[in-house]
Parts: sequence; C-alpha cells; structure tokens
Amino acid sequence: MAGLVRLATEHGIVWAALHEDGGVPLGATLAELLALPLATARARIDAASGDPVQGHLLAPVDAQEVWAAGVTYERSRDERMAESTEASIYDRVYVAERPEVFFKSTAGRVIAPGEPVGIRADSDWDVPEPELGLVFNSAGELFGFVPGNDMSSRSIEGENPLYLPQAKVYEAACALGPAIVPVWEATGPFGIGLTISRNDEVVFEGSTSTATITREFADLGAWLFAAMPFPAGAVLLTGTGIVPEEGFTLAAEDVVTVAIEQIGTLINPVRVVGRDLRGGSR
Repeated sequence: MAGLVRLATEHGIVWAALHEDGGVPLGATLAELLALPLATARARIDAASGDPVQGHLLAPVDAQEVWAAGVTYERSRDERMAESTEASIYDRVYVAERPEVFFKSTAGRVIAPGEPVGIRADSDWDVPEPELGLVFNSAGELFGFVPGNDMSSRSIEGENPLYLPQAKVYEAACALGPAIVPVWEATGPFGIGLTISRNDEVVFEGSTSTATITREFADLGAWLFAAMPFPAGAVLLTGTGIVPEEGFTLAAEDVVTVAIEQIGTLINPVRVVGRDLRGGSR
C-alpha cells in the first residue's frame, strides 16, 4: 500500500488506500479512522475492498487541524536567531523541555498537491519549509506520516517574534500530500529533500534527515495533546532542517518540491496572496 488518499471522484469525495491499480475505497473518512484505536483503524484499512477508484487528489485531511513545531533542528535555530531582533529566545527554546508548538491551518485551508501555495504581498523574504507531518489519532497515538510545506515569511517573523502568526498563518500557507503513509508502512529516520525551480531551472536544492531532529515524535505529540482534545485527530509538522541562504526569496510561479523518503513527493507552484498595506513596497 502506498498510502491513504482523499480523491474527488465522479461520485463524490472518497478516502482510499492507494495501490498500483488505483485506490481501494476505505468506506470511512479520515476523521472516523482517527477516532478509533490504532489497531482497530489498521484492521479496518486492511479489510478495505471493492473496485478501484480514481480521481483528482485533494489535500489528505478532512476535519483535522494542522499544527507545527518550530526550532526542532539546529539549522532552524541558527536561522531564526540570524533573522530576529530577539535572537536569544530561539536558542532558549531549542534546549527547553517545552517545544515551540503553534497553530498552522484548518483542514479547509490546506493546499493540495499541484495547487499553488502563497507568499504574502506584504513580505519581502519568503521561503518554503519542507517538513515531515505526523498524523495523530484522537488518543494521541501516532497514526501516520505525510509530506508538508510550512510556507513562511522570514521578513515578518524576523521583525518581531510576536508576528509569528502573521508569518505562518495566511492564505495558502500550508500544503500537505499526496498521501498519508500509515506508521506500520514506514520506518524512519526519513531523508527530506527540497528543490525550488524557476523558469524550469533549479535555483535551490537542499537535504536533511529527520535523524537530526532534537525532539522525539512521541514527545512532540504529547505536548500538542497536553491541554487540547482532538476528536478528529490532528496533523503536526515537525520543523525544518533546510533553509535557503539569506537573500534568497520565493517568487510567483516558482515550483516547490518536497520529497520525503518512503513517504512521498509534494509539488506546488507559488502565487502571491493578500494586499500590501505598506504602500506596495514588494
């Protein structure tokens, strides 16, 4: 099995287990699967049967919020410190017991594979952040993995740490897909690659591995669920270890490719979103 996908078919939206000959309907939504104990959900997925279905790939979430963890890689800490007027806070959170965890997106705002992600009109320095997404069930058990792109404005984030929500949460700022790979189908650590193309030429590429994350997946999940229930499950992005060099910024019509070993490849073009209230200085 290649993973769980959400498809727009001629008969409506269908969740399916993707195989070489198409998707086998699961007969359940992701929210319904994530409300079950892990073993029960696995049994239900393994028992799925029926004629294969095909359709247009949608973002692989239905009722799940997307959250994100920051400063989980040394590279991320160093770049946050370099861009910020309050550098010491990132060094402190990097070694602290409590991780940085922040809200990223509602399910309905998540961008699907092939659809354009956004850069803010009022930002001058924008980057993608290729990240492994952890999919947790309602009990906080790790259910699966999904490629993610945590789009970010480094100029807004660096101006003031209190601007982090504006740097991270805006139209088309979160992409996931193409599939959720169940935890029993993949074993980490996972290599992560980022490629940015402009006019059909590669203008940036980099790689990292989840082996260098400073936090355990279970620990990140425990902090997320510590004081918040998620009856439909949740997705938690785990931070980035790949950051383009200072001075590089995304432009409209760039193409961002996030490739995670064993999990999948997420490809999205780029567009400008929003208005520039600074007087059009972009």
